[in-house]
Amino acid sequence: MKKYIIIISLALLVCACSSEPKTETAGTEKKAPDSTNLEQVVSMNQEQLKSADIQVGTPQLENISGTLSLQGAIDVPPQSMVSLSFPLGGYLKSTKMLPGMHVRKGQVLAELEDMQFIQLQQDYLTAKEKLLLSESEFNRQRDLNASKASSDKVFQQARAEMETQRILANALSQKLEVIGIDPSKLKAEKISKSVFIVSPINGFVSKVNVNVGKYTSPTDMLFELVDPSDVHLVLNVFEKDLNLISVGQHVTAYTNSDPGKKFQAEVILITKSLDQDRMAEVHCHFEKYNPSLAPGMFMNGEVSVQNNKSLTVPEDALVRWENKFYVFTENGTGKFEMIHVKPGVISNGKQQIEASGVDDRTRLVVKNAYALLMKIKNTEKEG
Repeated sequence: MKKYIIIISLALLVCACSSEPKTETAGTEKKAPDSTNLEQVVSMNQEQLKSADIQVGTPQLENISGTLSLQGAIDVPPQSMVSLSFPLGGYLKSTKMLPGMHVRKGQVLAELEDMQFIQLQQDYLTAKEKLLLSESEFNRQRDLNASKASSDKVFQQARAEMETQRILANALSQKLEVIGIDPSKLKAEKISKSVFIVSPINGFVSKVNVNVGKYTSPTDMLFELVDPSDVHLVLNVFEKDLNLISVGQHVTAYTNSDPGKKFQAEVILITKSLDQDRMAEVHCHFEKYNPSLAPGMFMNGEVSVQNNKSLTVPEDALVRWENKFYVFTENGTGKFEMIHVKPGVISNGKQQIEASGVDDRTRLVVKNAYALLMKIKNTEKEG
């Protein structure tokens, strides 16, 4: 019996010894400080405030000018981009065009040839001759009808034949003009098997989709031309910043690859619709086109904005902690509370801020606010 009592006593002692470290660990975990949750209030005596050169003041209501940074790309409006096709099919006989080449209005881009070009010219010349014959017959029947030597029916048939030939000749004439052949200069000895595709604008070639010997149909896009005089910069603006942009504002643009090279532009249009990201497009026109600005190129734009009266503080009044911005308001002698704020435009050392409960009468730290943040962080580490 005594033997069992000793064994039970030893077991209880072992359990008691093993449970003590768990209690201490639990207590240690409970007291471990959370470094992400800073105390919102910090205190300093007068000597500490003077040593850290901490100054207290109030925010100012003032008109603050600043710069709004935007991103976008070079774009070409529809009226400045020409997709060239040909209304009739044909084989490409020759072309010297390459993407990037500059072209003049009226310059030959390519030469097509096909049997149907010959047939169309033949039909026109034939219709033209038949029209002359029908006009002559009409005049003859008119004279005969006037003397009652011909019936009215024959006269009307002659007139109908003349008008039919006139319609056919005019229709064929329009078809010739569409493919670039001047019907007034066409003669039997000048019938050609080929036609020329010419540039309708001054600009440069952006795409070439044909090669020599290829058969092209009327639905094929042969060349794409761009008029560089109307190349636009399209910037994307968030909904909250739309009220800061207006037509006529000056824009300074630059590329990521060469930020030191600036291009001047002006806002000419602001779209009235937002995309799925709650962004609108702002169209800007360059003051002077530069050949290095290719359609589709990504660019940055800086727009000078003039806000209405806003609450501003010196930049030194803001502190940043975990990607958020704060100011310290004075809550009594030597006591300061950290308040979250939304920053805005920066200009001439002043920072626009927005925060609930903060106005132009709120006393807050306007200089060396980081000294208070450091004190809070050090206090947390010591705790």
